[in-house]
Amino acid sequence: MQHKSEVNTIITYFFKLVEKQFHTQIQKIQFDNGREFFNSQTREFLKNLGVLQQSSCIYPPQQNGVVERKHRHLLNVAHALHFQSNLPLNFWGDFVLTVAYLINRLPTNVLKCHTPHEILFNKKPKLSHLRVFGCLVYDHNTHITHKFDERASPGVFLGYPHGKKGYKIFDLSSKKIYVTRDANFHETIFP
Repeated sequence: MQHKSEVNTIITYFFKLVEKQFHTQIQKIQFDNGREFFNSQTREFLKNLGVLQQSSCIYPPQQNGVVERKHRHLLNVAHALHFQSNLPLNFWGDFVLTVAYLINRLPTNVLKCHTPHEILFNKKPKLSHLRVFGCLVYDHNTHITHKFDERASPGVFLGYPHGKKGYKIFDLSSKKIYVTRDANFHETIFP
C-alpha cells in the first residue's frame, strides 16, 4: 500500500480473494484505530456483507499481542537476513517479503506442526526451490549478439516474486531488479 487512501480498494480485493481462493466468508475483522479504516465507504462495504468491524482499545497492547509478536518475528528474521546478506537497507522490503514467504512454509506449534501454507492450500509446500537470500547468482544471458558476449551476468538473489514461478534478482551491473527462472546460485558467496 502506497497511500492510506487505498484501504478501501485493498479491503475489497482481500475479501474477494478469500472468497474465491478459499471458499469461505470473513465474519469479523479487527483494525487498529487508524482513521483510514473507519471511513463511510469501508463501514458501508462491511455492513452490506454482514461483517462485524471491531477496533482495538487505544492503549493496552494486550489486544494486539499476536500481531505484535508476529511483527517482531518478521523483523527479527529480516534483520538476520540483512546481517547475513550484507545488502543495503534500501532492500528492507525484500527482506520482509522473503521472511514472510519462508515463515508460511515452516511448521508451527500453533498449527500442530503444520505450515500455514499447508492449512490454506491443503497440501505440503514444495521446498526444493528455496535458495539462500542475498547469495551470488549468475543468470544466463539470453541477449547474446556476439559469440564472445558474456554468457551469464552476476546478480544478487532477492527472494520469490508474488504470482510468478521464478527468482527475484538484482543485477549488479545494470542495478535493475528482474525475475528469472534460469539461474545458477552460489549460496556461500555474498557479493
